[in-house]
Amino acid sequence: MEFKREIKYESELDKDFAHWITSLPAGEKMKECIQCGTCSGSCPVSVYMDYTPREIIGMARMGFKDEVLKSYTIWLCASCYNCTVYCPMKIKITDLMYELKQRAIREGYYPKRFTVPVMAKEFFKMVRSAGRSTESYLLLKTFLKSNPMKLLSMTSLGLKLFKSGRIGLKKEKIRSQKELNTILDSILQEES
Repeated sequence: MEFKREIKYESELDKDFAHWITSLPAGEKMKECIQCGTCSGSCPVSVYMDYTPREIIGMARMGFKDEVLKSYTIWLCASCYNCTVYCPMKIKITDLMYELKQRAIREGYYPKRFTVPVMAKEFFKMVRSAGRSTESYLLLKTFLKSNPMKLLSMTSLGLKLFKSGRIGLKKEKIRSQKELNTILDSILQEES
């Protein structure tokens, strides 16, 4: 896979983005990154990424907001924590990937038909409206919005899971939805 890389002038960089990422609890140590590549070398999925974890760290701290938030790297992170465990500077790279995913979703930078961000948005909508997610509906909504043909190919698996009682059709809901929404609203207010 070939990726287009462009030269940017310093004036085109987003210094606010660089400040945001380094001011996060997981990003405080990011300034100490020595760009050794241990994170990329220990990542089991880096060969599939458009930028390695090392490159994402370097670009984020410089202010390459568009490139970082539009990259597939943040969505392909397997959350295995190898990069975090092996980092000689103890940078919480996996936690930074989570933060980048959340910001990409908030600002609409994610790849539109890519399954992971679509599922994250649908999951949040379900929790917001019912307090829980119902897996069968979550998968149905995710694949209808991202890849309907994949949904068709998974029909037999879905039927097997339904017959074995692993997934159901009944929507789950909590009793105290109002309290949960108050908590979620306060978190969202704090983030903005």
